[in-house]
Amino acid sequence: MPAKIAIIGRVDFHTHLEKYGASRLKQQQIETPFGLSNPIHSMIYRKIPFYALSRNGEEGYEVSAPYVNARANIYALKKRGVEKIISISAPGSLKKTIGPGSVVLPDDVIDHSNATHRSCFEGKGIGVIRMSEPFCPSVRALLETDIKLNFKGKVISQGVYACTAGPRLETRSEIKELVQIGADLVGMTLSPEVFIARELEMCYAALCYPVNYAEGIADRPYSAGVLFEGLASEDEIKTVNLIEEAIPQLILNLIPKLEVLTRDCSCKNALLRYKKRGDLSENFEDWF
Repeated sequence: MPAKIAIIGRVDFHTHLEKYGASRLKQQQIETPFGLSNPIHSMIYRKIPFYALSRNGEEGYEVSAPYVNARANIYALKKRGVEKIISISAPGSLKKTIGPGSVVLPDDVIDHSNATHRSCFEGKGIGVIRMSEPFCPSVRALLETDIKLNFKGKVISQGVYACTAGPRLETRSEIKELVQIGADLVGMTLSPEVFIARELEMCYAALCYPVNYAEGIADRPYSAGVLFEGLASEDEIKTVNLIEEAIPQLILNLIPKLEVLTRDCSCKNALLRYKKRGDLSENFEDWF
């Protein structure tokens, strides 16, 4: 069943959506010019079809963030008819005022990921597109309104997400540098996803929930054998677990509104110049 909406979430995210009333119909991996996509789960909620894709694995954390095949995943969603993507990410915080327990809707990106495959148009004279608003303003506005209405915790409607290479965490000096250049969050997942989505003329917005303070932001002694070696305290982890339990319902509340949201943004025309010039046809599968 074709769908216009996709949710990219954490490991096994589709099963969490099922717990809150979504039904899973089937799953499919799609062969793309960039390799095989992650499994795409066809789901339905209140008679509205949508897709769910777990970024890092189905059964556990199988692929670390820098090695996720974003090009294949986004292309596969485009091939299935998706126009709007909500991406869920769990970064670190670069500010004490943005702690675990809050939700952030970033509006800008600093890309330090050094991703090998950062574009679908490698080796071609195509893809010079403006990034004044890397996250779709229309979908972000809907997210802001709905999340503030339905989430009881702190909602921050703007923020700069810095994407680093990983899979290691950042050094104290690297974090200082990111703070100095204006970043609010640091993670490894939103790039190149956000840029690939724009290349394929899709609307993409992110819901972030910080899981820890980044190195040096808060005093955190080293602790071996636990999550992030102690960067997140036990109380912070408990708070994050509560947010992770709340997110599936927040996402499902958005599905009916996303379905009828008009694409009055510029995302759908990102490559219009190349189409006018005759470099690209209206069929995106011909582009590659």
